[in-house]
Amino acid sequence: MCGPARACLQTGKYATETGCCVNAVSLPVGEKTLAHYLKEAGYATAYVGKWHLASDREENHYEVTNVPAERRGGYDYWMAADVLEFTSHGYDGYVFNTAGERVDFKGYRADCITDFALDYIRGQTAEQPFFLFLSHIEPHHQNDHEHFEGPRGSKEKFKDFVPPADLKGMEGNWREEYPDYLGCCNRLDENLGRVREALRRQGLEDNTIVFYLSDHGSHFKTRNWEYKRSCHDASVRIPLVAYGGPFTGGHVVREMTGLIDLPRTILECAGVEVPAHMRGVSLKELVEGKTPCFRDTIFIQISESQVGRCIRTPRWKYSVQTGADGWTVFSGDVYYEDCLYDLEADPAEHNNLAEDPSLAPVRAMLAARLQWEMLQAGEASPTILPRAARPR
Repeated sequence: MCGPARACLQTGKYATETGCCVNAVSLPVGEKTLAHYLKEAGYATAYVGKWHLASDREENHYEVTNVPAERRGGYDYWMAADVLEFTSHGYDGYVFNTAGERVDFKGYRADCITDFALDYIRGQTAEQPFFLFLSHIEPHHQNDHEHFEGPRGSKEKFKDFVPPADLKGMEGNWREEYPDYLGCCNRLDENLGRVREALRRQGLEDNTIVFYLSDHGSHFKTRNWEYKRSCHDASVRIPLVAYGGPFTGGHVVREMTGLIDLPRTILECAGVEVPAHMRGVSLKELVEGKTPCFRDTIFIQISESQVGRCIRTPRWKYSVQTGADGWTVFSGDVYYEDCLYDLEADPAEHNNLAEDPSLAPVRAMLAARLQWEMLQAGEASPTILPRAARPR
């Protein structure tokens, strides 16, 4: 989910720990973020693009207005909007600068947001380290248009796409929307190239680490009523590319990693002491071979569509939910099994095995592991019941 994932990225805490369990819940003003820790270490900090951590449903509405300085997560330089899809479309829109002034832009949004980031990079030198968080909305769909908005010409350019296996044969709107989705992704790749070129021109490339990732994926309404908010890989499996510092040599790392690992990793790369409360593991130590026994499970919290918890292992995907309203309730004492996928035999997750009697021992093993993961995340260990026991 957008806001909860972003809160995890900023703090190194799970959504249930910060309270940012759904969208339109602001990050608590006193919560320390990456910007705070890095500023204390002498870094300049900048945020460009979509923030999505300032507004609340009941009060503090900054979706289309300037985000006050105390709600910017400690970032000094600011060229952003709280909910960028409310202040812009695929083409044209506005953000707010550090002084709180509205700044209009014309052109394809991903290009213009990158332009703001390039302006910042051009002002940097090797004399002071900097941390820039460049936050695009693409390839998210445009909320009020209910469509993905790639650059003009995307529908024709990518019309001959090969459907991913998890979409093929499914309902949803991927047939008409996927070309524009690919157009969005393609333009993001181009803009990442522009960022790297700007770093080269400033003489900063050799001393800069770049992380490239997303907050969530998209399943194109094939799994529930919209695009995400589910346990499926289309929702939860996202790109992560790291370059620079310890991340060189062109390696593909097969171990499972998660968003919660990034804050710890970033601080370690910057030589900043990692606070004891910060979750996750160090990807820096992973690539340097200092973590011989890496994790074999990823823990996932699901909100809004459900009150859900999930684990993914190299072979299994196992999820449970309470049946409560995921917009108003964020945890439960009793969960019911919802999904089980054998990812070796069914990587596209078409065959839900949650009620297969022959796999009861597997589900029991995964339930115990999920309960353990919830305890590690600061949650209570719940009772997990079979799918058939869930009230209908």
